[in-house]
Amino acid sequence: MPVDKVLLVMEVTSSGADRDRKSKRYCYARGGVPLYLLIDRELEAVTLLGEPGGHADLIDYRQEIRVPFGKSLDLPEPFALTLETAEFK
Repeated sequence: MPVDKVLLVMEVTSSGADRDRKSKRYCYARGGVPLYLLIDRELEAVTLLGEPGGHADLIDYRQEIRVPFGKSLDLPEPFALTLETAEFK
């Protein structure tokens, strides 16, 4: 699938959670993926990253919203839904 068609990438952390939190984050931002949703089992939190931007090697997400498991997270358009995380505990 062409990356310009991807609206959101969602991942659940694996044993290599540091890779999910850092390396993949920068890779998706450089690719222009608008939203990266990370369900972090180790931190027991959900992070929504948005608004990729920057220049050259400094491209990252400019917006970060983190909620602990048990709290809800509102996803922006075009999804416009509330993600309930109570069952993630």
